Amino acid sequence: METTSHGAVAVRKTPGKAALASFLGSTLEYYDFFIYGTAAALVFPALFFPSDNHAVGLIGAFATFGVAYIARPVGGLVMGHFGDRLGRKKILLITLGVMGAASLGIGLLPTYGQIGIWAPVLLVAARLAQGFSAGGESAGASTLTLEHSPEGRRGFFTSFVMTGYASGMVLATLVFIPISALPEDQLLTWGWRVPFWCSIAVLAVAYWVRTHLDETPVFEEAQEHHEVQQLPLKDVLKYQAPDVLRVIGMSIMSVMQTIFTVFGLSYATGTAGFERPQILTVNAVAIGLSMLVMPLTAALSDRIGRRPLLITAAAGCSATIFLYFWTLSSGNLGLVFAAAFLNMTLLYSCFNGIWPSFFAEQFAAPVRYSGMALGNQLGLLLAGFGPLIGGLLLTEGTNGWVPVAVFGTACMVIAGIAAFSSRETASTPIDELGEPYLRAMERRRTAAAAPDSRAAARP
Repeated sequence: METTSHGAVAVRKTPGKAALASFLGSTLEYYDFFIYGTAAALVFPALFFPSDNHAVGLIGAFATFGVAYIARPVGGLVMGHFGDRLGRKKILLITLGVMGAASLGIGLLPTYGQIGIWAPVLLVAARLAQGFSAGGESAGASTLTLEHSPEGRRGFFTSFVMTGYASGMVLATLVFIPISALPEDQLLTWGWRVPFWCSIAVLAVAYWVRTHLDETPVFEEAQEHHEVQQLPLKDVLKYQAPDVLRVIGMSIMSVMQTIFTVFGLSYATGTAGFERPQILTVNAVAIGLSMLVMPLTAALSDRIGRRPLLITAAAGCSATIFLYFWTLSSGNLGLVFAAAFLNMTLLYSCFNGIWPSFFAEQFAAPVRYSGMALGNQLGLLLAGFGPLIGGLLLTEGTNGWVPVAVFGTACMVIAGIAAFSSRETASTPIDELGEPYLRAMERRRTAAAAPDSRAAARP
């Protein structure tokens, strides 16, 4: 625990507790993310989008996967606004509740064979609720952990936001491996529902931890000094719009994740001929190992800076996504794992472990939640539809995956340019982050003080 003071306010930093709360919240978010993506690839085409043409049903399922990413910017705007006005902790409790209720609801939905067109309609509604919640979760968790972290270790502690991503993926896969091995009739009747029901356990633990977490010192100080903004979104767009655009660009790197985990799963089991448990196991191990790599890369970024590692991730993932799909086409499971290890475990971790701190550090405290949520969630729109775009780009033949890999590489180029053009923030004190906003506020204070100074100078 670290105690600091600012003026009349004594505040406590609890980085370990904040990191744990963010880890558990992200575990729930990404557990739900992965079980939905897995179900969309394996069973939703038959259950909610039945068609004589498997590709049509698959595209329909991938579209519902992507539709949540339309709701995410809306959730980011709403939750970011209230997170900057009312506090980080209150909003993060709401995001947990909405996510848990939506996931449980999906597990209880009737299928197309039971209620017809209303089945996909209700599925989309639940998926929109998931997206709305997720839009506020990652930015809020990153902001909360960053503001509890000690100087010089912000990257390390904030990386546990995305360590929760790996934890959620491993949990989802461990649940889905035995489920996917069920006989087809059991899988399509009750088996696919079990992973969604299990999310309630993660929700209960995460909610309990967050209720016992203090509000961030930075927000409490802003309240004490009347620096909380009435319209943080307006201010972040007025003073830090270029930073929002850079975060959008860097967030596009998440396309790599959705192509690998969702489209790659569908391609491996539907086109390349691998068994479902084989690829689910490869994914679980590769992403599970990133739980060790992400804190290490984040700690390294505290020493050498965030930008070099982000640019390394963009360049490395561009090359290894080609290698990954080539190994899928080879049919050799050992080569598939080696490529997955390079792409997801090592290189993508250089992005995934660092973006929670780096994106939040681009913005000043009064607009941090809003700015990060807006930029990150708009960038994730493309990631959400990555599997759908991949399905549309896929062509016939052994090398039909090449256009999908080219699409992923183009996204990495955009993300790399955005990272290169961003301010390095690893060694910047937390009260000096968001330089454009701080300069604007200083000019405003100077202009407001000028008339008083002239009036005092008159005889």
